[in-house]
Amino acid sequence: MTTASTNKLALLYLMKILLEETDEHHPLNASALSDRLEKLGYTIDRRSIYADVETLSTFGIDVNRQPGRGGGYYIASRRFELPELKLLVDAVQCAKFITVRKTDALIDKISSLTSLSQAKELRREVWIRNRIKAGNERIYYSVDTVYEAIHGNCQITCQYAEWTMEKKLVPKKNGALYHLSPWAMTWDDENYYLIAYDGDAHRIKHYRVDKMLRIALTDRPREGVEAFRTFDLAIFAKKTFGMYGGTDQRVTLRCANRLTGVILDRFGTDRMLLPDGPDHFRTTVEVAVSPQFFGWVTGIGPDLTVEGPAEVRAGYRDYLAGLLEAYGS
Repeated sequence: MTTASTNKLALLYLMKILLEETDEHHPLNASALSDRLEKLGYTIDRRSIYADVETLSTFGIDVNRQPGRGGGYYIASRRFELPELKLLVDAVQCAKFITVRKTDALIDKISSLTSLSQAKELRREVWIRNRIKAGNERIYYSVDTVYEAIHGNCQITCQYAEWTMEKKLVPKKNGALYHLSPWAMTWDDENYYLIAYDGDAHRIKHYRVDKMLRIALTDRPREGVEAFRTFDLAIFAKKTFGMYGGTDQRVTLRCANRLTGVILDRFGTDRMLLPDGPDHFRTTVEVAVSPQFFGWVTGIGPDLTVEGPAEVRAGYRDYLAGLLEAYGS
């Protein structure tokens, strides 16, 4: 190997050492850097270290020098700051659709974006090992296929499954293929959902990606352009409870003033709140009326009542009557 090639490799290894081993609390002086390079088979004197650090700085690596006893060189800033990496790790740890094995692999990759000492902080025990996690990694390939269809403007086919008492995912409709036009992906309640246009039903629907089997691309262009031209994913998420479908309706709610935050958190701060006496307000929201919506109302309690329309009030009464019947003597 020529001297020029050796010097280039030594410079790359120096950059690797700085990126992996140093931060503002763990600097390395020229002697320590020289010793580490020597263990790798490169004899570099301290003066060359100074020049190489200057070269790395010129290249754009943010290398700072901490003066004084115990000082040295360290990477001052990186593409991701430590708090940002902690957020990413927490998101991976909390996502139940990510398997345990893939969780560990992703955290290892995220940890490589900072120093070894700071990477230890990313291994915080915020994730309890018995948290529900997916059992297989099919979802990663499913998500990739769906995004490929979105970018390629083509439809997909798939089977849609449901859980049985034997804890097996079994295709619905005797394994019939669904023909869907995928338009968006969203993450709700720790699950990935596909937002797609169903050409047979002529409407927008959503599907849990981990329940989609045998996803395949087709050569048919996507349908539903007009339906999605004014589609707003944020509004869709606000009105859909637990990602369960239902009939879209404008529903008037009467709420105690203490529920202001609950309503604004759920439906957005642009919601109009009309005072109704000193202790209550009314608001009208658009929701997908479903058992999940009724369950949300029930969970809040008597401080929230469904005022209208009449058919929604009647539906809620039927829902409550069904609950009482289930627990009747």
